[in-house]
Amino acid sequence: MTKVAMIGVGKLGQDCAEVMALHHNVVGYDILLRTPTFEMRETIKDAVEDRDLIFIAAPTNHDPIYGGEKPTSHLPNKDFDYSIVINILNEVNKHVTKNQLVVLISTVLPGTVGNLLQTRITNARFIYNPYLIAMGTTKWDMVNPEMVIIGTEDGSVTGDAKELINFYKTFMKNDPRYEVGTWDEAEAIKVFYNTFISTKVVLANMIQDVAETNGNIDVDVVTNALKNSTHRITGPAYMTAGMADGGACHPRDNIALRYLAERLGLGYDLFDAIMKAREVQSERIAKKCLQHGNNITIIGKAYKPNVPYTNGSASLLVGDYIEKNGGTVNYFDIHTGDLDMKSNWTQVYLIGYWEEYIEQLTFSKSAIVIDPWRKITTSSGAGKIIHYGNTRKSNIFK
Repeated sequence: MTKVAMIGVGKLGQDCAEVMALHHNVVGYDILLRTPTFEMRETIKDAVEDRDLIFIAAPTNHDPIYGGEKPTSHLPNKDFDYSIVINILNEVNKHVTKNQLVVLISTVLPGTVGNLLQTRITNARFIYNPYLIAMGTTKWDMVNPEMVIIGTEDGSVTGDAKELINFYKTFMKNDPRYEVGTWDEAEAIKVFYNTFISTKVVLANMIQDVAETNGNIDVDVVTNALKNSTHRITGPAYMTAGMADGGACHPRDNIALRYLAERLGLGYDLFDAIMKAREVQSERIAKKCLQHGNNITIIGKAYKPNVPYTNGSASLLVGDYIEKNGGTVNYFDIHTGDLDMKSNWTQVYLIGYWEEYIEQLTFSKSAIVIDPWRKITTSSGAGKIIHYGNTRKSNIFK
């Protein structure tokens, strides 16, 4: 049984450490009061003492105005804030020995570990190991990852990398592949993985824009054909058109890569184009709503189904554009505590994300429902249903 410390027991660290604690001896530390299933220690010194593996799950925050709930493409390029990670590494280093392995799992830009972070750990060994985990499915993702990313100084499968791989094998359920590279390669795998998803979402939503503008196109016919084209194109995930991506990672990682492109002098900025497209697509949906009324309730305030978090929410971004264009917005979401649909006030409902509870909602005969997921049917009772992205003449809901 491995002795583990988790420094940073927040939304990511707590769930991941609770998974580890089912198989290993785990303790944790956080500056805030936490009540996980494992023992918490009062200081970093107490937490790391005699531990074999010390995981650091510290946030690399962006300035709040870069969250993605409002337009950001006009803002200056900006890197993540590494101050919390640096402070933790400096403190951990005071209390560790060469018998211990420090594992950083926070998201950082390529070049950050080698140039800024790994030099903070001189008394123990160090490895970089960013996670591919989504809020709402953290524990499942922890034991069923698509891959485990491990960064070592020269990219070789060192003894430290083998120790970490053997640790994960004790509780992984899907026998994932282990991608070992240099620190810089591991950093790049993580951040480009997230921005690849953003690119897919923007592409699918561009097809939706083409369908709306050109006419006689059901976006799902097009995206389904692309989803199934796995010979040369990637798989089907994130290829359903709808609202923009959101969350604590996707918008901000694109912003950070804009900064990286500028710092490296690449001479082009694909990520700026992605962020601008995300915003233009959101404003188009806002204007579609305003064509049918000024009082609009967006169903789904969180950035995705089954979570209470609004970080980078596309619904909030669309709502911002509605207000900038003269409309008024209300939000309904059972996960965020916004429970008033304002049926007597609302002229237009927009489906911000799709979840099963939305199927149970009923609307008045005077209501217009705009559904960019194309799932609402006449059984909802609405007077008019618009399947945004389907402009076929045979679309009976138009």
